[in-house]
Amino acid sequence: MSYLDNTSTPDGTVPPTQAIIEAIAAREGVDVTDVEPPAYDPLFTVVNPEALDELFTTTAGTASSVVVRFEYEGYEIIVRDGSDIEIRDPSSDDSVNSPIEE
Repeated sequence: MSYLDNTSTPDGTVPPTQAIIEAIAAREGVDVTDVEPPAYDPLFTVVNPEALDELFTTTAGTASSVVVRFEYEGYEIIVRDGSDIEIRDPSSDDSVNSPIEE
């Protein structure tokens, strides 16, 4: 099952790392403040948060096809320009090997 969540504000001020945490919280049915150790690994254990935010900050407002894909907390996370966050459960029908629609 795919879970799409665009948590950016109208002016795009929510950085992708925050949008990821918010999307995980929504998917897990927990408060965003609960997505922290020891229940959850820090995001920096799988991706450099500063680099990820910077990548999408520098491409904001441009015709970009930047897509970042990684695994976090058992989910496949796909980040597209504009803080468009997609969370996929690799154990369901939308496997890690499924193509990314652009």
